Amino acid sequence: MNVALGRAGVTLGLVAAVLGVVTVGYGLVRRRPDLIRLSRAYAVLVFVGGIVAFIAMERALITRDFTVKFVADNGSSKTPALYNFATLWSALEGSIILWSAILGGYLVAVVFKFRKRLADPLVGWALLTMLAVAAFFFFLMAGPANPFENFSPPAGFDGPGPNPLLQNHPLMAFHPPMLYLGYVGFTVPFAFAIAALATGRVGEGWLLATRRWTLIAWGFLTAGIILGSWWSYEVLGWGGYWAWDPVENASFMPWLTGTAYLHSVMVQERRGMLRVWNISLLCATFALTILGTFITRSGVLESVHAFTESSIGPSLIAFFALIVLVTVGLIGWRGDRLRSPGRIDSPLSREGAFLANNVLFGAFAFVILLGTVFPLVVEAINNDRISVGVPYFNRMTMPIGLTLLFLMAIAPVLPWRKASAELLRHRLIWPAWVGAGAMVFAVAVGARGLAPVVAFGLGGFAAGSAGRQLVLAARRQGWRGLVGRANGGMVVHLGVVMIAVAFAASSSYVRQAEFTLRPGDTAEFAGHTLLYEGQNIKEESAKTINQALVRIDGTGPWAPSLNKFANGQTTIGTPSVRSTFTDDVALSVIDIRGGDDPSVTLRVTVQPLIIWLWIGGGVMALGTLLAVFPGKRRNPIDAVSSPLAGASPPEPEPEADRVVANA
Repeated sequence: MNVALGRAGVTLGLVAAVLGVVTVGYGLVRRRPDLIRLSRAYAVLVFVGGIVAFIAMERALITRDFTVKFVADNGSSKTPALYNFATLWSALEGSIILWSAILGGYLVAVVFKFRKRLADPLVGWALLTMLAVAAFFFFLMAGPANPFENFSPPAGFDGPGPNPLLQNHPLMAFHPPMLYLGYVGFTVPFAFAIAALATGRVGEGWLLATRRWTLIAWGFLTAGIILGSWWSYEVLGWGGYWAWDPVENASFMPWLTGTAYLHSVMVQERRGMLRVWNISLLCATFALTILGTFITRSGVLESVHAFTESSIGPSLIAFFALIVLVTVGLIGWRGDRLRSPGRIDSPLSREGAFLANNVLFGAFAFVILLGTVFPLVVEAINNDRISVGVPYFNRMTMPIGLTLLFLMAIAPVLPWRKASAELLRHRLIWPAWVGAGAMVFAVAVGARGLAPVVAFGLGGFAAGSAGRQLVLAARRQGWRGLVGRANGGMVVHLGVVMIAVAFAASSSYVRQAEFTLRPGDTAEFAGHTLLYEGQNIKEESAKTINQALVRIDGTGPWAPSLNKFANGQTTIGTPSVRSTFTDDVALSVIDIRGGDDPSVTLRVTVQPLIIWLWIGGGVMALGTLLAVFPGKRRNPIDAVSSPLAGASPPEPEPEADRVVANA
């Protein structure tokens, strides 16, 4: 039954997507609004098909229906309920189901949002593009990544369960769906970008229709990346959270280009500039999500995240190439209309800072793309395996990251068109003092090394600038000063600063050592005292947990462990982390022995400020949520200095501001 139900869902989604492309395309060419409006029905059918396939697979996993090959390959009667549910996205075929179901949801949301404009060619072309993307992913499920193949299990058969690493922490149930909500969400702005190029309506109208969709997708992708880093830190036991792994990079590249777009789109909305940039960034972001899917799910590389080998690699890379070719062709075709009516009057302006920001984000993404793809290209050409290691990424990205922190401090205080030196001096004086204070404080508490101390200083500088903007907004608007795209963006900046400072501190001042201890032994390391109390063995349905009980500075006991899964042939370690606001002490078991001579060999990793990575991620998520909701807007005919409607009148302007304003 599950196989039949799942195949029915896939068939329904594929047929609806293909018929939708044909019908809407014909309606657009023949200018038949009645046919274009049928996109609503096709979108609903695609969504229903994706949901039916999703429900069928989850039902098969929950009921342990081993007649479904996917369940036989990845399910197990011993897998706990949470991880059993998450098994769907632990392997290739199930992850394509998730992608298609989410895409169907976005399709229905777009149809509902623009239900009064379905006959508009811009909306019609956007929906046609989304239906074409849906057709591709349903084609994958119908062919090379078919999740609903039959299997004849022998009597007493039980599957191996998902990869042990994927059932070792609850974050696995949330990290991939968040990433996919971000990945798939970028289909919406990409579709409108293609629609703008197809219709020739490349002005600012399509931006207004999609900017919130872009922000929502970016927020989900941000949350997915942060949760993925947290999962890596809590599960893998090597003492880190970001290793420039190819699959980590695959999610980071579209985040970089998406971030660049969110900044530069404001220039086009305000000045009508950077049109080619914005369309190119959106199309590149979506193309990079497809490239990321290829890297993750095609089996072309070995990664802690790439758990599958498959035959969909050629299809994904062909789809990626098609996206690039169509995008470049349309941009070339509409080149004349994409010329901006304005120009940058001065580098010392907000639009000048955003252009520099775009260049840096683009360079950042290119450096990561080169380091990620170059080994694959070499292997494809020469059949030689090479690796690009962490030193390359750190060396190439550090100066770009520091410069971006500097721009984060400068850009928010810059006016449009042109800024005077006196204006900058006045607006940056307090942020500069905050940055200088951060550097002095960092050195006072023991920070050493040029790069991390500079990162602390620039982080303080950027935080001071963002804090200044929020204080001014709150004085004008009260609590609503935190709401809206600009003010929510400043909250996001504060989160980015937390992450940047925590990254600089944790990567520069990490300390690691190994100790072999017997019950009652103590060890001193990096200002912390470890006491090994003994061994504890726990039996669970899916695994046997062999814990080492360790007290850290008298707290605990903390219980790093080695886990032996019932259906696995390998032993998986699970670290235990004592987190404080100043540092983390992470314990990983290398070896543990019982019997007459019990002992444990521990890897101890001490890193400062780790918890601020996760706090910063939470602040970024909060800022994104605040930015999604519209703030109060000015009447376009009011003077720039006029207070917002309903806001309390501003306090008298300081003498320094009047001098600057009159300069």
